[in-house]
Amino acid sequence: MKVVRAWDDGPTTFLHTLLPGDDGSPARVGTEFLLAGEDQTIVKRWAVHSEWRGPNPSGRTQIDGPTEVADLEHTEANKALVRKMLEDCLFPGARATRIEDYFADDYRQHNPNVPDGLAIVRELAQSGTRDLVYQELVLLVGKGNFVATLCKVDNGGEVFDQVDILRIEGGRIVEHWDNY
Repeated sequence: MKVVRAWDDGPTTFLHTLLPGDDGSPARVGTEFLLAGEDQTIVKRWAVHSEWRGPNPSGRTQIDGPTEVADLEHTEANKALVRKMLEDCLFPGARATRIEDYFADDYRQHNPNVPDGLAIVRELAQSGTRDLVYQELVLLVGKGNFVATLCKVDNGGEVFDQVDILRIEGGRIVEHWDNY
């Protein structure tokens, strides 16, 4: 297992990992939230693992991109930005009319099926035009320029857990990874 991104937010540790197959090539992408108890042992674990799918239409993979945690002084503001974006853009009844309030013009996407850019974000977030609807925010953890969420989502009647990892710069989301 290779840890690609990791950070702590209070008692919760977030891990973004790459798991190799028997031949050593990429096989699965892991995302895990680990809650530590008072004695620092893990008392709860949430995990979403998915198949490695290779580059997306913009040439990005499920794990590449920046990994350095920076801008520690912006942790709480970045967590608040992501929470508000979920409420305004992705939860039932959301009106995604102000995508530019949350996403940078040069937004980069690491979902294996989705290209870069604001146009696709706008299309995916528009109420009534999307199958994927966020139902519940289970966890939100962040450190500096990175925030990860674990949500229950409904994709046309199929409910599952989804992890979104967002990198924030200058008060806007500039990069996104997900795992489901």
